[in-house]
Amino acid sequence: MTLSSDPPAPLDWKFSQVFGERAPGDDLQDVDMISAIEFDKSGDFLAIGDRGGRCIIFERKDGKHTLNQHHSRHELEQLDFTSTQHPEFQFKTEFQGHEPEFDYLKSVEIEEKINKVRWCATSSGSQFMLSTNDKTIKLWKVKECKVKKVKEINAHPFACLDNMLLAERSFVSREDKPAVANGYRQEWMEKIAKNASPSQDMHSKVSDMEDTAHTRCRKVYAHAHDFNINSISNNSDCETFLSADDLRINLWNLEISDQCFNILDMKPANMEDLTEVITTAEFHPIHCNLLAYSSSRGFIRLVDMRQSALCDHSARILQDGDSHGLKSFFTEIIASISDMKFSRDGRHILSRDYMNLKLWDTHMDSSPVAIYKIHEHLRPKLSELYNNDRIFDRFGCCFSGDGLHFATGSYSNLVRIFSCGDGSEEGVTIEASKTPNSRKPLLRTASRARRSSLSNLARGFYRHGHENSSSGSNESSYDLSSRLLHLAWHPETNLIASAAGNSLFMYYS
Repeated sequence: MTLSSDPPAPLDWKFSQVFGERAPGDDLQDVDMISAIEFDKSGDFLAIGDRGGRCIIFERKDGKHTLNQHHSRHELEQLDFTSTQHPEFQFKTEFQGHEPEFDYLKSVEIEEKINKVRWCATSSGSQFMLSTNDKTIKLWKVKECKVKKVKEINAHPFACLDNMLLAERSFVSREDKPAVANGYRQEWMEKIAKNASPSQDMHSKVSDMEDTAHTRCRKVYAHAHDFNINSISNNSDCETFLSADDLRINLWNLEISDQCFNILDMKPANMEDLTEVITTAEFHPIHCNLLAYSSSRGFIRLVDMRQSALCDHSARILQDGDSHGLKSFFTEIIASISDMKFSRDGRHILSRDYMNLKLWDTHMDSSPVAIYKIHEHLRPKLSELYNNDRIFDRFGCCFSGDGLHFATGSYSNLVRIFSCGDGSEEGVTIEASKTPNSRKPLLRTASRARRSSLSNLARGFYRHGHENSSSGSNESSYDLSSRLLHLAWHPETNLIASAAGNSLFMYYS
C-alpha cells in the first residue's frame, strides 16, 4: 500500500447477498451466532465459524476454478461477463469443526465456539483451513469430489424407438397390457405424460448435480495453551503458523501436531505482577521472520524471530504518543486492542480498540498515521458499558486488497468504512440489512448483558478494584444488543462480508 496525496475515489456501497437471514420474530440462538470469518487469498472461498463449533464454506459462483471444467462457448461467454461484475457466492459445505469438551484436570468446560478460521496456502486442488476454539487447533482438508455428469439428454418419449422396442420385446412379458403402436407400454406413456411439463425443455442439460466437497481433519494441535487461544496466523513460508493466548505465543509446523516452540512468554513469576495480556497476533504477509502482536495496554510490538529464540525483549513498540492525558479507571480497558491486520504489502497495520480504528506505519513508532473515532459518543456511558459488559466487546477490522480502504463494525449492526487520505473522519456508515442506506439507528439499550468475549484472565485483571461503579444514564446512543463484531474484505475487489448475529451480509462497490 502506498499512501499518496491523491485520495481514493469514494465508494458507493450496494447490497449483494445475505445468508441465514432471520424472519421477523425468530429467536436468535447463541450457537448460531457467527464468531469468525475469513476469505482465502484468491477470494474464491469464504469460511465462517459459529459459536456452535460449525464451519461453513462458501464458494464463488464465477470462481476461477470453474474455468478449468469443460464448458460450452456460451457458458464461457457468460462466465466472462459475470467475472466483470461483483462476485457472488454460494453454499459449498458445512461440517462440525469442534465439539464441547471438559478439562478434568482443571475442572473447566471447553466451549465448541470457533474463535478463528484461517485458510492455508496450497498448490494442489484441495483447500486447507485452520480452525480453533479456546484450546484446540485443527487442520482441515476440503477436497472436491468430482462427479461425472450427463451433459445432455434427450428425454422425448418418441426418441430411439428401435432401442425402446427392442428393450420391450426382450425384457417385458406380453400379458394383459396392450402395447401401443410405438412400442411403449401404456403405463409408461402415462407416466411420461404426467411428469413432463409443457414448458420443459426436452433437450435440457442435467446440471443440477453439483460438485460435492468432502472435509477431513488432517491434524489436531492440542494441549499447548494454558489460557484461551485468541489468535492463529499462517506464515508466508506456507509451512508454519502461530497460535497465541493471553500470555504466550507458540510456533507450529503444519506437519507436526505434537510439538511446538514457545517464542514469547509474558507470564510473570508472580501473577500479581501481571500488567498486560496478549490480545491478538499476526504474521507479516511477506517476511516469514516478522510478526506483530498487540496487548491490552494498546501497544503493538513488532518482532523479528531471527534476533532471539525468545522474542520477549527484542520488539519494536508502536504506541500512540498523543494518548498521554487525563486517565481514569477505564483508560486501559478501552485502549485494549481487539483486532489487528497487516496491509497486503506489510507496510501498514490496522488496529481496533473499543473507541477507535487506527492506521499505523511500521516505520513510525511514535504515533499512528490516522485515527478514526468509532465510539467517541459512548465515552460518557463507559460506566454503564462496564456494568453490562459491553465495554469488553471485541470488534474486528479489515483492509481492502489495495490497502486504501478499511472497515470495522459497531453497534446496531453498523459497518463503518473509511478511505485513506480522503480527509473524512466520518467515512461511510451502512447497516447490515438488505437496504444498506446510511441512517441513524434507533436509540435503545441492550435488553440483557451477554457473555463477554474477553478472556476471563483479562476481565479479572480489569475488574480488580472497580466492583461498585454507578450505572449512570439508562439511555444509549446505539442498540447495544446488536453488535457487528466480525467482517472481512475480499482480497481482489471491493466486497465486504459482515456477520450480524447468525446472518452473513455481503456488500459491493
